[in-house]
Formats: sequence, C-alpha cells, structure tokens
Amino acid sequence: MEKDKTWYALYVKPRSEKKVATELEFDNIEYYLPLEKRLKQWSDRKKWVEEPLFRSYIFVHITPAEYHRVLVVHGAVRYVTFEGKAVVVPPQQIEAVKLYLNEADPVTVDESEWKVGQKVEILTGKLTGLTGKLIEVKGKKKVRITIDVVNSALYLNLPKNQLRVIG
Repeated sequence: MEKDKTWYALYVKPRSEKKVATELEFDNIEYYLPLEKRLKQWSDRKKWVEEPLFRSYIFVHITPAEYHRVLVVHGAVRYVTFEGKAVVVPPQQIEAVKLYLNEADPVTVDESEWKVGQKVEILTGKLTGLTGKLIEVKGKKKVRITIDVVNSALYLNLPKNQLRVIG
C-alpha cells in the first residue's frame, strides 16, 4: 500500500518535535524528523545536541485513512496548507533533505559555464526532477544550489554533471 501514501508537512507545537515523533511512532504512523547536530554553548559547558532542521515541523507519510489520526496526536497543531488544503510534499524534497543531512558529494568533471542565479534541474538520482537556484560555483566540479522546502531553504552541494540549467 506504499503507493497510497503521501508526504505532508505537519506543524507542531514549538519545541515538541521529538515528543510528537515518539507519539507518531507509538501509533505506527510513518514520519521523518530531520535532525541536525549542533554544538551548544552554556555558561559552564559545551555540548553536541540534535535539533530539528525545521523547527516546529515533522513530515508524515500517510494514507488518506491516517490523515485525521495524525491531528489527534498530542502536540500536533495542523498540516501546512494552501487555500485550505494540506500541501503534498513531493518525495524528492524529502530525499533532498536526507541528501543535505548526509552531504554525499560524488566527484565529477564538467567545464561548462555556470552563473549564480540560474535555475537548475537535478537530472540523476533520487532527486531527479527537483529544481533549485544556483547560489555558488565551487570550482570546476561542483556547485551549490538552494531548494525551497516548507518555508525554508535547503542548500546542496552537487556535481555539475547532475544538473542542467533551465529557463
């Protein structure tokens, strides 16, 4: 039944992302909470902590039957909506977040001209079809692009030969 499932962004109460994730797991609802390690400084010590990449958001991968079950989870507020309807998050955007957190950078060579501000499309891998904007040229082999995801921007370092300029 994997094909009946859709990704949605769920807005949750501030600082309750991990609690909501635990509740979703208990209810057997598939979710993705991207976490990023950050070094926190207190007056007496430093410590590495895992914090949500997108504060107050969790992604849920659900069937239509699970749609309302998610909203009764303690800490869940509402789905991210547009014109009153929950916004579907394309699976490529979820993969882009995972790629960003894993920073997988294969080495390739491409000598073509790339200019900051150009719109680009990803041609290979799990992110095929995703579009973004070129924000930095990193030597002869790589570029840095930005992709909009849930009111935030993701920054990816990709080999030039995995992209094409569009528009």
